[in-house]
Amino acid sequence: TIPRQEVGLDTLTDREFEIFQLIGEGHGTHEIAEALRISPKTVDVHRMNMRHKLKLEDGSAVMRFAIRWVESRRLAPE
Repeated sequence: TIPRQEVGLDTLTDREFEIFQLIGEGHGTHEIAEALRISPKTVDVHRMNMRHKLKLEDGSAVMRFAIRWVESRRLAPE
């Protein structure tokens, strides 16, 4: 398991981290917006903030990183 602080995820707000996890679980912008009762534009703003905080090149990199992180959590022994 990759600890949250080792990869800079501790710099994310609770809401950004929540969205990061949902992205990693394969949810799209509109699905996340609906689930959290926020606008898709707000999800995009959070995604952009994550990209800057995590020093990733683009939105696709955020998605790839989130998926890898979620998968690492699933594979970790309890």
